[in-house]
Amino acid sequence: MKGLSSVEDTLKGATQRLNHSGSDSPSLDASVLLCHALDKPRSFLLTWPDKILSMEETGAFEEMLERRIKGEPIAYIVGEREFWSLPLQVSPSTLIPRSDTERLVEIALEKAPQLQGDILDLGTGTGAIALAIASELPQRTVWGIDVKEEARILAESNASKLGINNTHFLTGDWFSPLKDGCQFALIVSNPPYIEKHDPHLAKGDVRFEPLSALVAEDNGLSDIKYIAKHAMGFLKPDGWLMFEHGYDQGDSVRNILGALGYQNMTTYKDYGENDRVTIGQLSLCQEEK
Repeated sequence: MKGLSSVEDTLKGATQRLNHSGSDSPSLDASVLLCHALDKPRSFLLTWPDKILSMEETGAFEEMLERRIKGEPIAYIVGEREFWSLPLQVSPSTLIPRSDTERLVEIALEKAPQLQGDILDLGTGTGAIALAIASELPQRTVWGIDVKEEARILAESNASKLGINNTHFLTGDWFSPLKDGCQFALIVSNPPYIEKHDPHLAKGDVRFEPLSALVAEDNGLSDIKYIAKHAMGFLKPDGWLMFEHGYDQGDSVRNILGALGYQNMTTYKDYGENDRVTIGQLSLCQEEK
């Protein structure tokens, strides 16, 4: 973009370039990036369309625009994504929180009142699920575990910035940081569940996200199987285990839970009417297999 231009002209030019690059939401992308470059709310763009950008503002916007044209996710460019109305810091070391995952939060909040006790989020990443649940249940303690230390630090930073004080975050591989005897009313997880040859890995935002947080062996089910088996030693009697999973994995996840002896297995659809969350309940008399 040559020279200095107004907010309106800058948005028009950027929208055209993003449209040509294949963006699914060129106008929205341009607006989000310009708001970030100007450090202004969206309303500013509508109120001051004739405002001329400074050289510094133009340079900052152009740098971000080029990154988006190359396909980099908006969330990584601006360093933030909203989830459950919570503004969360994100980084390339973690998955970008997605709206479909809010279904997992909704279902957890439906089941939480049935049992007293702490709640555990496995593979917490930015802390999105844990923080959303904790924000709605301030009297409950919510734990988050991630294998990456940088994810734990990021989740703790998000909790601090949001003033959510009923969370604790640990670093380790799934249940490994927990002491023997720990029990939870709910265990929730959005684990890796994409098969390694899935063509969707070469498209869109996921090209830039960490493969370790996306891909699992055994047709995408290996981590779900591991968690389902070992969760039995960390759930309270009648506690619930909840997974987000792929749109075509509902039957498989119910079968995994059923084979281990979980009861009341149910699969819920996401906002696009795809199977997305499956839950199972530990029986009162069940023993770990």
